Amino acid sequence: MINDDYAFLAPSNEPSSRLLGLHAHVLDRLGLTLCSGGLPAGTIVRTDELEQRYDVSRSVIREALRVLASMGMISSRRRVGVKVLPQSEWNLYDPQLIRWRLASPGRIAQLRSLTELRTAVEPEAARLAAIRAPLTGASELMGLAGKLWAAGQEGDHERFLQLDIEFHRLVLTNSGNEMFGKLHTLVSEVLAGRTHYGLMPTHPHVDALQFHVDVASAIQRGNPEDAQSAMLRIMQRTFQEMSSIWEGGDGESE
Repeated sequence: MINDDYAFLAPSNEPSSRLLGLHAHVLDRLGLTLCSGGLPAGTIVRTDELEQRYDVSRSVIREALRVLASMGMISSRRRVGVKVLPQSEWNLYDPQLIRWRLASPGRIAQLRSLTELRTAVEPEAARLAAIRAPLTGASELMGLAGKLWAAGQEGDHERFLQLDIEFHRLVLTNSGNEMFGKLHTLVSEVLAGRTHYGLMPTHPHVDALQFHVDVASAIQRGNPEDAQSAMLRIMQRTFQEMSSIWEGGDGESE
């Protein structure tokens, strides 16, 4: 069953919209099945088997398989069938694939790997932003940090999530490194995933709120060392909040 948050949009009455919605629906179901281990690596299935399983036409299955193949999740060969590839072949940076992994039983392991990636990248992005960010970008970060503080204190989870995503996006883009900037979609997914699955504190700790202010202030002052240190503290705080979950389970979550 697809998690409601990642299900396809309800199609309109237009035939083309219904078909698009059906494609997305089948793609979500297949993607989540693969990420959940329902079809382990090395499994070979035929297109007609998938047509029967999902009760859809061959064209719908073929479109879904085309997308999965572009993500490196499957390969298709005539007279052989559809082969599920190992995760080492998957495009693990694809936002849609990340959403499926977060909706699967292995979501905690996915959150951990994404957080480790953030820890490696975001402190350096903050350091570079303190050197390269234009004045308008630095000022916007300071404004966001203040709004984050207010939303956190008020317990407005939806508002806090939106602001937090935007804050980290700005740090990455203001780094002046286009590769870092493209990682903002991954950060968005991990922040949204933590919030959706109840893995965020009810009220953000005051230290976490202060660290965001410290990052913005250091970038505005043009102090790269302080910006890097403050962002690293944010990441360390995140690990601290998640460590009891990681250490208490096997990487799976209900």
